[in-house]
Order: sequence, then C-alpha cells, then structure tokens
Amino acid sequence: MKNRDGLSNRREFLKTAGIATAGMMFSMTSASYAMIANKVPSFLRDYRSRYRDDPRAAATEWFRDANFGLFMHFGLYSIVGMGEWVQLRQKIPVAEYVTLTDRFAAENFDPDFITDLALDANMKYVNITSRHHDSFSLFDTKYSDYNVMNTPANRDLIAGLAESCQEKDLGLFLYYSYAADLHHPYFYSREAGWNNGRPDYEHPQPEYKYKSKEDFRKYIDFTHGQLEELLTNYGPLAGIWLDPIMGYYMAPDLFPIEETYKIIRSKQAQALISFKQGANGDEDFVAPERDPRAHPHGGEVAKLAWERNQGKPIEICDTLQPRTWGYDMRDGQQHKTSDYVMNMLDHAKSVNANLLLNTGPLHDGSIYDQDVQTLREVGARLRKA
Repeated sequence: MKNRDGLSNRREFLKTAGIATAGMMFSMTSASYAMIANKVPSFLRDYRSRYRDDPRAAATEWFRDANFGLFMHFGLYSIVGMGEWVQLRQKIPVAEYVTLTDRFAAENFDPDFITDLALDANMKYVNITSRHHDSFSLFDTKYSDYNVMNTPANRDLIAGLAESCQEKDLGLFLYYSYAADLHHPYFYSREAGWNNGRPDYEHPQPEYKYKSKEDFRKYIDFTHGQLEELLTNYGPLAGIWLDPIMGYYMAPDLFPIEETYKIIRSKQAQALISFKQGANGDEDFVAPERDPRAHPHGGEVAKLAWERNQGKPIEICDTLQPRTWGYDMRDGQQHKTSDYVMNMLDHAKSVNANLLLNTGPLHDGSIYDQDVQTLREVGARLRKA
C-alpha cells in the first residue's frame, strides 16, 4: 500500500540521516540535525522564509491563517458507542474495559480518506486523539502494552495519518491526555483527596497503585516518554494539544508543566502547544470548548493563565455530534448540518478564532455518513464564498 511503503521508506531515510525510528532514541550529528531542521515542513511551505528565521513564529502565523481544522475522537470507547467518557460514566472496571482491545480492528480507518475529507472541507489541519483519557494509545509505544499494536488492528494509526498529512500539506496536531488517565497505575488518586476524573468505583481497583505524590512522577515519566516518541517518530507536527485542563487545575503542583513544555519545544521547534484555556500562560494558543472564555471552575490558576495568554491565537473546538466527542450510537440523525457549521464558522471568525470541528469515527474507524456529507457541503460553500 502506498502509505505504508512510503512510511517505511521515510523511516529508513530518517534512520540513515540520524533520526530515531520507532522505539529508538533521538541520535544525530550536528550536521544531520541542521540538514533536517532547515527542511520546511510541508504545511509551512508558504511560510518558508519566516520558518528559517523562527519556526515557532512561522507556525503561529500559519495557525492564525488556518481558520478551520478537523478533530477526531477515536479509541476503544468507539466500540461501545456511548461517547468518550463511557468508562467513567458507566463505572466500567479497569480489567473489563481493557478487554475492548480484543475487538479493536479499526479496519476502515483510512488516512487517505480522512485527509481527503479534510481538504474537501477546506480545512488546513487535522487533530486526533493519540491517547485519550482511557490511556489507550493509537500509536506504537514502548512505554505501555496498552496500545493499538496489541489489538486486531495491529497497525500504527498515527503513523499512517502523519504520512498522509505530510503528503497533502496538512498540519497534524496530536491530542494527548496529559491531566487525566483512567488506566495508569500511578495517576493521582481520589483517596489522596483530589477529584481526579476517575470513576467512583464501588470497590477499589487493584490496578490503581498510587500512594503518594512521589508515585506521580512515574506517571509523568510515562507521559514524557510518550510525548518524545510522538515528537520523534511521526515527522514534523503542527503541535501537541494537551487535555483536560481541569485535571491540572485540581492539582497544579503535581504537574511539571514547564518541564513538559520544554521537552516539546526541544524536539520540534515549530510544534505549537495548547492546553485548553491555559495552564501557566506559556501556551502558543488557547482552545476553549464551544466558545472563547476563561475556564469557569479553575480558580486563580485558570484566571492567571487566561490573562497571560491574552493576544494569542484562539481555537474554538466543537463537535458535529449533539453531546459527545467520541462516537455515540444514541445520537441518531441529530448531527449538525452544513447550515449550522457555516454559522459556527461565522461565529469563530467574528471573534478572530479558528474552528476545530470534531467527528467521532465509528467502531471500525469509518466516518459517520452524515458528517462526511456535511463537511463536503461546507467545503463547497466555502470555495464559492
């Protein structure tokens, strides 16, 4: 298949150039680093002169001009078809939820179709849940067996999408659940006195082993390891999109946010950082849900971050579905129409913001038919405008 062959060839090239392939650490000479660093990412081709002076500034300028992006929430929860928070809301035990990996085939997850759809909709970038709150990874990772390679799908979904985005000059953001985790043994616990977004199980989960703040560093090391993989193995990224901000606001002292941001920027200079409305004010853009605003429940931490991020680009994220972000079979034909989306785009434009519009792929990875039709209609209308 073209994408897989292209990906293999590219990885072989990167390996000989000194860049790590999947599962290897970054290792390159200063000369080879300069050669790769000077190559402009395909999505920044029209910003090449700015990129050579300041990659981050070039990416920021591109992002301000991008206007419209495709968001996708896809994971084990898609099999259940009751939204992305089904493990929490249904209080599904950890050991039971994990068995969904036996049914995750993603046989109709088609990167070429996805990227063509984004282009048809007149979008400039794609954002996908590389790892959502259930901690299941859609990419090949050495830091956890809980990933797509250990399912019937047995293919790296992020790799295929990254390759297709690069071929078609689309920016790729990778959503990463940094401040919520329903699976990792050392994420902070309810017993420690914080509402950590985990299910209020009737019985303690033997998989949860957090005892003290010192344990949380094991979780942080896990996230940092995975972020380095994402920033090393999948070509030039438009950015890393962290979530959920409330998990950070509940226990900001546990998260070494400056260290996390430093890792991201050291690996890819052009990679923009978003953490919803903001954590410490050092984000490159803010991405509130549905309407630009400060977070209403984050207290002084949220207020200060929002104030520090004033003047930066805004991205409003919203979903084609009436309630959830992951696929929900209960939604029927209630998805948003092209008229509704055009109004959403007009609203985003009125506040000088991008619109990141979500669709929740079905259990097999295919895109909901009504969403496909809506996005194509929106693209046609935008091109006529």
